[in-house]
Amino acid sequence: MVIWLNGTFGAGKTTTAGELVALLPEARIFDSEQVGSMLRHVLDSVPVDDFQQWPPWRGLVVETIGQLLDYLGGTLVVPQTVLVERYWTEIRDGLAAAGIPVHHVLLHADDAALVHRIETDTKPESAGAGQWRLDRLAAYREALPWLRREAEVVDTTRLPPDRVARTVAGRVG
Repeated sequence: MVIWLNGTFGAGKTTTAGELVALLPEARIFDSEQVGSMLRHVLDSVPVDDFQQWPPWRGLVVETIGQLLDYLGGTLVVPQTVLVERYWTEIRDGLAAAGIPVHHVLLHADDAALVHRIETDTKPESAGAGQWRLDRLAAYREALPWLRREAEVVDTTRLPPDRVARTVAGRVG
């Protein structure tokens, strides 16, 4: 199965994913951004603001998940923000067509918590990305109506990551 951890920057996707794989036997993290990185050198002549705009990214994410689960079995935890409903529908439907159950979980935090987390993030991969991430909060707010419809919401505002992971694990069985 797939546990897709959605949410904006600062919601706790990466940290929760790490905690979650420690709780679930045979669970692994699949970083679908690596698919975007792989495509970047091939599709650099097709300018986009986000690699998710490339149709091959969405198709390859579905195909890669299927291949990995066929090979490894178990559970893949995918910590990936998807804010465009059409993109999510394409991924969800592709996984369903492959017979792969998906638990779509929205990790949500209030604006004050998100801003604080983004502004105080000290992870090396976050260096210099603070303003870019803050600028994406408006798109997240716009996507909230469909996200709440499509995903199970876990409020991370006041929960430590280990409790968020236990909550998610309890909900997906």
